[in-house]
Amino acid sequence: MSDMGAASSFRQSPVGERPIVAFDFDGTLTIRDSFTAFMRDRAGPMGWATGLARISPALLAYLGDRDRGRIKAASVKQFLGGLSRQELEAEADRFADKVWDRFMRPDALACWKAWGDKGAHRVIVTASPEITVAPFARRLGAEGLLGTRMVFDTQDRVTGVFDGENCRGEEKVRRLRAAYGPNMVLTAAYGDTSGDTEMIAFAQEKGFRVFHGRP
Repeated sequence: MSDMGAASSFRQSPVGERPIVAFDFDGTLTIRDSFTAFMRDRAGPMGWATGLARISPALLAYLGDRDRGRIKAASVKQFLGGLSRQELEAEADRFADKVWDRFMRPDALACWKAWGDKGAHRVIVTASPEITVAPFARRLGAEGLLGTRMVFDTQDRVTGVFDGENCRGEEKVRRLRAAYGPNMVLTAAYGDTSGDTEMIAFAQEKGFRVFHGRP
């Protein structure tokens, strides 16, 4: 039996009648990709270089098929494979504390707070794994978190497999509808790449690359 790795990391809040506002995470709320930075930080310079060499076939394949899910799975298996859920959660917490002050965009945080002050249900919708974004989501006071879901084996260790699709593109809209209902109304959405296009198009207020602040 396998399991996904989000429920123990982040507790979703009920929506009620509140407007739903979706934020991409990497590059939108942050200045760079948090998951790559997490794996690199954990591996160290030598471990990172060695690991990249070992997944070079997958990197070369990506140049042809542009399958982000496949290259992400290969990276997870190489850099995190065999790590227990408890260890991963602890290291994700440590990483979030370490990089927060230099990762988060001040103008994005101001927008996030403004929607919170209006009583919105703010959900992070990210291609990064839910379990590594969860510490950031908790610190932000997010009401929801939807991301790529890791699978853990019967010993509760990282397998390098994902539960479902990589959470980008149309998958972001599908996950939102699965979480909030097929007739949900997305009041606003913010993102910065082609992976956010469908989500932003789905929203009433469309925010594409509107945040440029740096810590």
